[in-house]
Amino acid sequence: MVLQVVTLFPEMLSGLLDHSMLKRAQERAGVEIRLVGLRPFGVGTHRTTDDYPFGGGPGMVLRVDVVVPAVEWAMMHHQAPATVLWTSPQGRRLDQHWCRELASLDHIIIVAGHYEGIDERAREIVGGTEVSIGDYVLTGGELPAMVLVDAITRLRPGVLGAERGAAEDSFGEIGGYLEGPQYTRPEVYRLKAVPSVLLSGHHQNIRQWREAQGLERTKQRRPDLLDGQIDA
Repeated sequence: MVLQVVTLFPEMLSGLLDHSMLKRAQERAGVEIRLVGLRPFGVGTHRTTDDYPFGGGPGMVLRVDVVVPAVEWAMMHHQAPATVLWTSPQGRRLDQHWCRELASLDHIIIVAGHYEGIDERAREIVGGTEVSIGDYVLTGGELPAMVLVDAITRLRPGVLGAERGAAEDSFGEIGGYLEGPQYTRPEVYRLKAVPSVLLSGHHQNIRQWREAQGLERTKQRRPDLLDGQIDA
């Protein structure tokens, strides 16, 4: 899989790719993550990438004649056809089901918006889908882009140390509801003890306990996930 992030600030993201799971994914799991800077595609002597919005208003808008060439350059530098995602609070809400679909693709280009956004004509020319990580607004699309990279990459075979880990996470394939509580050493801390079932060594009982805890937590915190599944 090749994941490319088109961004005005690649230096904001480069450090995140050199650590933990994302580093392991690139070294061992056949995932290639590339950062494509917008500045080299800028216009004029100063490599301008943005301008004032037509019609007035605050802020600046990334230029169509900068963004489109950058995305097309990224498209040409990998053989497989690209799925293009545009970070935007107006986009389709990201969820685990969609992440699993995206993780099955060979080539994804994520375009990180910034300032007041990207000239609308860029998406009309290139195509693709706008994606939101939640109903709030951030300074730029770089953080949402890295959320996408992380959420997609971790689902690729060989990335996680425990192959069932992704399936057992919250919103995973097993159950489809929230993950229950987790514990580690010490067994007792400030009079709070680890549930005895987790110390029993009885794997079936532990599995059933975890499923019950996850279901109860989902009822309390995210009952919307259970609509139409059970009587909450």
